Amino acid sequence: MAGTMILPALVDLSDGNPDWVVFVGTGGVVAAVCTLIAVATRGASVRSTPRVGFLLVTTIWLVGAVIGALPLYFAEADRPFAAAVFEAISGLTTTGATTISGLDALPRGLLLWRSLLNFIGGVGIVVMALLILPSLRVGGMALFQMESSDRSSKLLPRISQLASGIVAVYGSMTLVCALLYYTFGMSLFDAFNHAMSTLATGGFSTHDESIGFFQSDAILLVSTVFMIAGSLPFVLYIRIFLPRRFQRWRDPQVVLFLALCVVLTLSLAVTRVVINEVPVREALISSAFNLVSIITTTGYVSEDFTLWSNAAIGIFFLAMFIGGCAGSTAGGIKVNRIIILYALVSANFARVIRPHSVQRLKYGHDDISIETLQSVTIFIFLFFLSLLLGTTALSICGLELLTAFSAALTAIGNVGPGFGQVVGPAGNFSTLSDPALWILSFLMLIGRLEIVTVLVILSPGFWRD
Repeated sequence: MAGTMILPALVDLSDGNPDWVVFVGTGGVVAAVCTLIAVATRGASVRSTPRVGFLLVTTIWLVGAVIGALPLYFAEADRPFAAAVFEAISGLTTTGATTISGLDALPRGLLLWRSLLNFIGGVGIVVMALLILPSLRVGGMALFQMESSDRSSKLLPRISQLASGIVAVYGSMTLVCALLYYTFGMSLFDAFNHAMSTLATGGFSTHDESIGFFQSDAILLVSTVFMIAGSLPFVLYIRIFLPRRFQRWRDPQVVLFLALCVVLTLSLAVTRVVINEVPVREALISSAFNLVSIITTTGYVSEDFTLWSNAAIGIFFLAMFIGGCAGSTAGGIKVNRIIILYALVSANFARVIRPHSVQRLKYGHDDISIETLQSVTIFIFLFFLSLLLGTTALSICGLELLTAFSAALTAIGNVGPGFGQVVGPAGNFSTLSDPALWILSFLMLIGRLEIVTVLVILSPGFWRD
């Protein structure tokens, strides 16, 4: 992250903006501290245990958020530290919620830094979801563990090769997205910024009007395609290039996710044509873009969709819970958990009808273990419990119930915009108090790290012995 600060520093320097000093100074201090820690701990060994894994993951994201907040805090003297941390966590968790008004007038260095936070957080969550969380048995992710005893599911012989493959695919897709944005009318600066936040399903934009600023159907279509691409498991893209792996490309969560995108988009388009009397072409394009933006937890908007109709709000409300696929940059509950939960409910219904029958729970061709079922059930319970407690805490901070609920939901689901005038598509989080911003920052963090990863550290048993 310290090295990455060179990029916005160069942009500010070329623009004659004094903020380049902030990026150089912050990056230098962070690099120096990290170097001292690396030297001091050189040769030290730590026994790898689940507790070390939980602590490592949470600590990395917390420290990363603080480092990301420093340039935002020092660049503008009137920005509270809570707002700077909120912005950094929103970027790294690819939530896309912002406390900044007047993005069009913001220095380009800060705009680039926000997009880089999205980019870093996006690739970081993919690597974490595929290489770290499965070994911690968090949220049903063990089903996607790379080091399976089934050698046919082991894509690459070394974890480092898999991580390199993910980074290569992620970077290549970002570059292609940027070139298409540039081709269809964005400036080069806007194209790369939006490409980084599109593939990360982060939603940070360089304009207050988000993607709607460009008034281009072609840009909306490009964005829709790459938001979907960012919400699919990145390991699938690697399988395409490996011999005899393409036949294993089909994944139940991918099929269901794409089906949900199509069905909900068509439903939304019908409401726009029937209720709002919008032309069919415009209804399809705007519905597809905004629906995909919400279900993939990107958070881009082309217009205030809460003004469309009550039916449209209901569809968007449902989409906010779903999220993308496991092993992608998207947040939310995720489609794989919905499939596993559906399999559990179906098996229990069948057992009620035929008490002596034996029900095998399967995810595609794989059996679902009891451990995975327990992990998914615990995650779903904690998701809604955190949503309830977050809503209550935000209400105590003075937010009315709809704003508090939608803010908590959009934070824990890493979606971006909520509902209402304050945190809706036409507003932002700048008017919220510091306590409310700290609460939302915590919700964004636990939502991105699969909830259990963070909450287990808060339990007394974690620190015992």
